[in-house]
Amino acid sequence: MDLLAHLEAYVAVAEEGSFSRAADVLYVAQPVLSRRIKNLEQHLGGQLFDRSRRQITGTDLGVLLLPHAKDVLSRVDHLRQVARTALASAAHALGVPPDSDPVALARVIRAGTRHGVTIGVRELPAEERAGGLADGSLAFALLRVPPEAATYHVRLGLAAVDPVTGSSGRRPVHLESLRPRRGAESGSSPAILVTAEDEIGFAAERFDKAAARAGLPEGRVRRVASTASAVAETLAGHAVLLCPEPFARRHDLAWSPLADAALHRGYELATARRRVGNLGTPVLDWMAPLLADAIGAVGVPAENPGAAERGSTVPDPRSRLAARG
Repeated sequence: MDLLAHLEAYVAVAEEGSFSRAADVLYVAQPVLSRRIKNLEQHLGGQLFDRSRRQITGTDLGVLLLPHAKDVLSRVDHLRQVARTALASAAHALGVPPDSDPVALARVIRAGTRHGVTIGVRELPAEERAGGLADGSLAFALLRVPPEAATYHVRLGLAAVDPVTGSSGRRPVHLESLRPRRGAESGSSPAILVTAEDEIGFAAERFDKAAARAGLPEGRVRRVASTASAVAETLAGHAVLLCPEPFARRHDLAWSPLADAALHRGYELATARRRVGNLGTPVLDWMAPLLADAIGAVGVPAENPGAAERGSTVPDPRSRLAARG
């Protein structure tokens, strides 16, 4: 028995003095309401209303229990209100790549505050973001997908103290051009550092195959767990770093894009619907262009990502990213 629904029927009849008016108040059919009263009386072991008169009145038991029934319903309403408030004020965890722009992420947090949503940013590798979305520890996450199937595209390139291509640094880099010259000492070429963000299955496999086709020596590509350590080694002139252009610029590194677009990054913004419910879609509307700015996406529909922070809408539907969960 749904005790709350039956108590609501009991209180409504007592306050309205009529089964028909109580049914109207609760938006239920009168036979349904009458059945609830009868079931509640059986459950409590006595009649709650005297039906022998034209005016419905409460029995001694009904009068005695009425304030307690109202108290139960009042406490339930308070419980629901507390739950709504807690959910509204609780931080919704957002998983982002470790090399995201902190300034742009600050815009996401501030925009959330203006929209009444508390956003907690977590920098996580790609696999951990996907896992966090699956287990519910994240409410939103930027997921890595193949660039040809992605909504947002981030160009990857090689960052170094000096331009990798030996020119202005804007010419696309073909991995074949990084093969050691004949006669060069083994190990004289700087290592190519790949961070955890590009270690997700399909991306790592693509890069390894491209490096093999280009004839790069085994061991030339090196995986690093720490993004900070990778930047430090690159700044010291001992390596080149695979990363997006905005990340390289923030660390005063020269950057050259990879010529093979299949090696670039692709992203989709996903939400755990069981955690955020109907909140997800409106949040994605203002969050998506700001996150695109944070990861350095190219071809972003919003010409001015900062405008989305101020509440403007993005006309291109591609900015409304697919929600999963």
